Amino acid sequence: MQLALGLLIPFAGTTLGSAMVFCLRRMNKKLEKMLLGFASGVMIAASVWSLLIPAIDMATEQGRIAWVPATAGFLGGMLFLLVLDSLIPHLHLESTQPEGIEANLKKTTMLVLAVTLHNIPEGMSVGVTFAGALLGNAGITMAGAFTLALGIAIQNFPEGAIISMPLHSEGMSRLRSFVYGSLSGIVEPIAAAVTILLASQIVPALPYLLAFAAGAMIYVVVEELIPESQTGEHSNIGTIGVALGFVVMMILDVALG
Repeated sequence: MQLALGLLIPFAGTTLGSAMVFCLRRMNKKLEKMLLGFASGVMIAASVWSLLIPAIDMATEQGRIAWVPATAGFLGGMLFLLVLDSLIPHLHLESTQPEGIEANLKKTTMLVLAVTLHNIPEGMSVGVTFAGALLGNAGITMAGAFTLALGIAIQNFPEGAIISMPLHSEGMSRLRSFVYGSLSGIVEPIAAAVTILLASQIVPALPYLLAFAAGAMIYVVVEELIPESQTGEHSNIGTIGVALGFVVMMILDVALG
């Protein structure tokens, strides 16, 4: 029960954020930049404190060269998202040019696919930390796993709003926009559960999986979130959001983890 709750926390953040479509008429551009920056900061801090540092510590305890699993896993995660980004048809918020394999899909569908795509590494990161806590590996506690899940939920809140409100702007009803926004986050508990199963079967690979999740998350930050927060005017608002998100996640991880 405790594990199921932990895996669903990030999905709850996406759902609550998607519900903002019932409260706001439209997304203010300055607010959108702040939220995108905030999500970026949370993901960067989570990648360092919740994933890469535990991966290095765990590799050390296993008698390995500490930086090898972190490096290999990190680059593997970046490559994994690069491949998905190249294959899955999707459309970023501030873009009119779809990415991935050419497909005859609606704009709204491709917007949802874009968010769903970068929810995969977030789910993996939650899953691998819970796996580490369940297996009793050094550097990861159940409190730390819940802290990461909470941090991902916090940054999922603005992401849910950022996807549901543009869908409504495209002509979709508020209810359907809410449902689509919420469903974009359902991949997270699924990815988390799959990661837990893999990690429990291959314990020595846990440091690699932690770093893999970190690399995938950083790919999303650099490829999508930060560029979108820096387009047009008032790019400094996105930068402030990054700082705030980073500090919030760092405090959560150090104080609670």
